[in-house]
Amino acid sequence: MDIKKKIQHGKTYLGIEFGSTRIKAVLIDDTFAPIASGSHDWENRYENGIWTYSLDDIIGGLQDCYARLSADVKSKFGIVPETYGAMGISGMMHGYMAFDKDDNLLVPFRTWRNTMTDRAAAELSELFKFNIPQRWSIAHLYQAILNKEEHVPKIAHINTLAGYIHYRLTGDRSVGVGEASGIFPIDKGQYNKEYIEKLTPVLKEKGFDRDITEMLPAVLTAGQADAFLTYEGARLLDPTGTLKPGVKLCPPEGDAGTGMVATNSVLPETGNVSAGTSIFAMLVLEKPMSGYYPEIDVVTTPDGSPVAMVHCNNCCSELDAWVNMFGEFAALSGNPMDKSALYETLYKNALNGAPDCGGTVAYNFLSGEPVAGAENGRPMYFRTPDGSFNLANFFRAQLYSSMAALKLGMDILFENEKVSVKKITGHGGLFKVEGVAQQFLADGLNSAVSVMKTAGEGGAWGMAVLAAYAAFGNGKTLPEFLETDVFASMESTTVSPDKEGSAGFAKFIENYKNGLSAEYAAAK
Repeated sequence: MDIKKKIQHGKTYLGIEFGSTRIKAVLIDDTFAPIASGSHDWENRYENGIWTYSLDDIIGGLQDCYARLSADVKSKFGIVPETYGAMGISGMMHGYMAFDKDDNLLVPFRTWRNTMTDRAAAELSELFKFNIPQRWSIAHLYQAILNKEEHVPKIAHINTLAGYIHYRLTGDRSVGVGEASGIFPIDKGQYNKEYIEKLTPVLKEKGFDRDITEMLPAVLTAGQADAFLTYEGARLLDPTGTLKPGVKLCPPEGDAGTGMVATNSVLPETGNVSAGTSIFAMLVLEKPMSGYYPEIDVVTTPDGSPVAMVHCNNCCSELDAWVNMFGEFAALSGNPMDKSALYETLYKNALNGAPDCGGTVAYNFLSGEPVAGAENGRPMYFRTPDGSFNLANFFRAQLYSSMAALKLGMDILFENEKVSVKKITGHGGLFKVEGVAQQFLADGLNSAVSVMKTAGEGGAWGMAVLAAYAAFGNGKTLPEFLETDVFASMESTTVSPDKEGSAGFAKFIENYKNGLSAEYAAAK
């Protein structure tokens, strides 16, 4: 069957992911190859001390992204999609959306980027003896209770961004287990009952005596799909009226879960690094960790296996700002450069830098970075007076900086917990320039790193694969489906750590740690 007929007969699968700077839609066919895409660029706002996106941003961005996908399909195949075999929604994980009984948003959406729940996160972590990061939904809810915020008595439901969009499209308040693991800790595929029992009397003491489980979305595992696109949902997504209701929707997942799927990293001893606006690593665990650490989250794969997650708030934004500045210079000089060529030139030249960046150190903290102990963000760099300061070393330091905080957290897993990993796969925008960030990450983690051909498609492609799994998984487990159906012939490249590169990265990290006190001071 040709692709046009697949589109007409609903043999295609749509994934839409709400990233921090872009909403992206990827359409695949039953061979899992991307056949069309669309995207919408957006930026979070910093309003009244809160990192947020408005509901108009969210819905308008969704509609524009979908319209661009439809236009791409029409330009390639001469038709506009009326239906799909299945679809799914993904979003940046965690954060806080609180609604009243009439589904009115009570306070502006509080994204993962906010570091305003330190007391709640600390108290919950101590209560559970389990790390609760500041960005988790339960930390936001508990902090609002501690603050006696006016909206708390009116809350009927809380949700994540992906869960909210899924609800608007289907009327179903469910999320995938991986997404749920950023709302409240998970045990055996559901919210941890022991922790809920510990939390209930504590909340009651604070004047909050409602059943918290009634406020949280239901939890489903990958492949479970009993939600369908409603008439209202179809009109919301496609105001032209072309899209028909009735499309199956798989459980919504977080960007961490779609990253694991996109890199075939759902089995124990596999891991992946997702690098865009933020950077995070996921290592699927063979056994539970012996301790808990504020730098390490424990979440799950989309099929419920435990995962150690190191999440850093900052990755490419500061790097992109420097690339843009050099683009400005190129234009001023009368030699404007295409954006892709600009990235290629600056990144590839960084390979010529000294392994330790010649004494140059950079910090990419646009927002707080809990893994590195930074409460607020202040991008900065310093260099030793006797160091070698040139363009290659400077950009190499900026690239190292994009993954330096991640290394601090990963070292805890490798050194304290003796976690082993057989395979690390990178994906996301940082890896688009072939062989540069991939090599630096291999050197920094002292582990081979693979990048797949689909790395640039990222989580939206992973979400489309989860939709396909819900449609025709045929009783296979998610790892079986990925191994035998999706990745059996997938192209990838693998690089091994370079001895000099690893030693240089270690020296950079030593300088990076030594300079953190200056970063903390600048943030004040």
